[in-house]
Amino acid sequence: MKLIEVIDMNIPFVTFKPMEKELDKELRGAFDRVYTNSWYIEGKEDETFEKAFADYCGTDYCVGCGNGLDALMLSLKALGVGTGDEVIVPSNTYIATALAVTYVGAKPVFVEPSIRTYNIDPSKIEEKITEKTKAVMPVHLYGQACDMDPIMEIARKHKLFVVEDCAQAHGATYKGKKIGSFGDAAGFSFYPGKNLGALGDGGAVVTNSKEVTDKVRALGNYGSDYKYHHIYQGNNSRLDELQAAFLSAKLPHLDRMNKERRRIAVRYLNEIKNEKIILPYVISSVEPVWHIFAIRCKERDALADYLKAAGIGTNKHYPIPMHLQEAYKDLNIPKGTLPIAEEISATELSLPMYYGMTEEETGYVIEMVNKF
Repeated sequence: MKLIEVIDMNIPFVTFKPMEKELDKELRGAFDRVYTNSWYIEGKEDETFEKAFADYCGTDYCVGCGNGLDALMLSLKALGVGTGDEVIVPSNTYIATALAVTYVGAKPVFVEPSIRTYNIDPSKIEEKITEKTKAVMPVHLYGQACDMDPIMEIARKHKLFVVEDCAQAHGATYKGKKIGSFGDAAGFSFYPGKNLGALGDGGAVVTNSKEVTDKVRALGNYGSDYKYHHIYQGNNSRLDELQAAFLSAKLPHLDRMNKERRRIAVRYLNEIKNEKIILPYVISSVEPVWHIFAIRCKERDALADYLKAAGIGTNKHYPIPMHLQEAYKDLNIPKGTLPIAEEISATELSLPMYYGMTEEETGYVIEMVNKF
């Protein structure tokens, strides 16, 4: 590792400014349209975006909701998952995946990922299935699709629901098919930092089931199927008109912006040569959208400090695995039980990745990583 004496550049882990500058007219136009219309919940903007996003994902239906966690939770509720049930989730993911299971009264059962792809390992799912298992929740982590064929085969064999967590993978494909279109339902997040992000919180459920669609819509509207008539004990989770309008402005540009992320990722994959660095592995049947470019390094913390000194922002996804979080101490899963999740948590580092990152900036990150 060589010491950095002079900070030549300042490269954030993420910034929205290049995209916002490019789409300024569209985004301001979206705001003006909603403000002029003076209608803010469950209106034309929601309807327009829901149809466009369902078409984009290759599904029949889309229902907007408050955020990605709600999208997963409402999907599970609509499928009848609840108290006493178990749901299989990957041990390496953001905690929202497990929280969705907890919020419907079910128990998350952690299955280890592949150390190479970071996604759930299909070969380890069946050993965790019990008579209480009701669903599997594959997470397309960091923007790479899970290996869906074996997951779907296992689900069919054991009559399990599949709820895809697509929070980090808008536009990713598996064997040419968009993620979100494989399972019984799928949840998306439109948190601002996502590949398709709102200017606030937002989420959506996509599905090919009219029954699931109607249930999700009612559950997210206080359990109401029409005004002041409540058939479920529901939640308040709706995508507001303003965020829907912003998302409609951004959606036509998503594939082009994902292509730019792939350009950056290709350079990282081809030009990072430091033997201390383990690069992400992409299975042949998927096309990632690189929400996060996750490397691994035994000296992760030292590398993060080194890059910070060089003016390069990084992040850790995620430094404490879910089974060791205080929130899930009731599951009584001791340290060492899920070694792959723990290894990823101890060694993963996310490099800068965002639309508008220049060739010069990308090259500088590569240079500094190689010099470590």
